[in-house]
Amino acid sequence: MRYFIEIAYNGKNYFGWQRQPEQNSVQQVLEEALSTLLRKQLKLTGAGRTDAGVHAKQLFAHFDFDVIEDLEALVYRLNSFLPKDISVKKFFKVKDDAHARFHATERAYKYIVILGKDPFLQDFSFQLHKTPDVILMNQAAELLLHHRDFQCFSRTNTDVKTYHCSIVKAQWEAKNNKLTFTIVADRFLRNMVRAVVGTLLDVGFGKTTIEEFSEILQSKNRENAGASAPAQGLFLTKVVYPDSIFLRN
Repeated sequence: MRYFIEIAYNGKNYFGWQRQPEQNSVQQVLEEALSTLLRKQLKLTGAGRTDAGVHAKQLFAHFDFDVIEDLEALVYRLNSFLPKDISVKKFFKVKDDAHARFHATERAYKYIVILGKDPFLQDFSFQLHKTPDVILMNQAAELLLHHRDFQCFSRTNTDVKTYHCSIVKAQWEAKNNKLTFTIVADRFLRNMVRAVVGTLLDVGFGKTTIEEFSEILQSKNRENAGASAPAQGLFLTKVVYPDSIFLRN
């Protein structure tokens, strides 16, 4: 039987989701814990791969195993076994061909910027001491909704077949000393969100005009975009699937 597992994690101590040679990853820790409890070597396939230091409030992965009678008990046992910075929320029974990556129809990220210094948020935000122009950043972000090829924001030497993404939301919100950028799309390229945030901040600080931002989008050249924003401010917040892949008890 195929199962989806819903997890959340603080990415500070991990070299991203995906297994890496001689590096600590969320996938490795979770696979080892699950394999130990179920007494069978298991491999997880994730909905995507977050970069080193990036957090996830919701990420799904799938694996195959025999029938598990008590999924709630397994959640409890697995959380007791895992380190404090990884949490398992729930297991779902899914159809045999359900795929955590390929069946995802939408993904959402949030990027958190704190204006000023806050020692309690240093691991979960990008802290700035100057305030960018949020109106300008939202004008530039609006252009993302009308574009498809985002090669200019993709990590180079990647193995993707297409740089096309369909972005349905890209918006900054300001509240007190906190700026939150929300971006929602069908898929994202490696390092894309952090590159978008860094380039939008350049717009907000007057380093890049709206016209230049549009030219960056058309250029398909990563060197023309801004530097990637730091990893600790980024959260994968939601992954959406069609109801049809889930099995009902």
